[in-house]
Amino acid sequence: MNNQNWVSVIIVLAILVFAYFVITRDKTQVTEEVAQCIGQKSTLYVQLGCTHCKTQEEMFGDYYQYLTFIDCVYEREKCSDIEGTPTWKINGINYKGIQSIEKLRELTGC
Repeated sequence: MNNQNWVSVIIVLAILVFAYFVITRDKTQVTEEVAQCIGQKSTLYVQLGCTHCKTQEEMFGDYYQYLTFIDCVYEREKCSDIEGTPTWKINGINYKGIQSIEKLRELTGC
């Protein structure tokens, strides 16, 4: 393997390690109380088969059950203003994509 290939491998590994720590850090910030609060003050729009939705779900772990969510495959009529999933609706504003627990706490005041 030449030097250029090694640099590419190291960069990819560094990105993966960074992503792991970001996701792991968010998991430690979720408590039952925080998940309940976020669930009461927001709605999460998801759809069956959405890998990013699954990632968002995994960030909440066992506390995902406390979130208010709508699956746009089964409840299409409730998703008319949703452009993609996951989307969080907080105070009437849509936030597209995976949101960190920290960001959700900030947006909901939890």
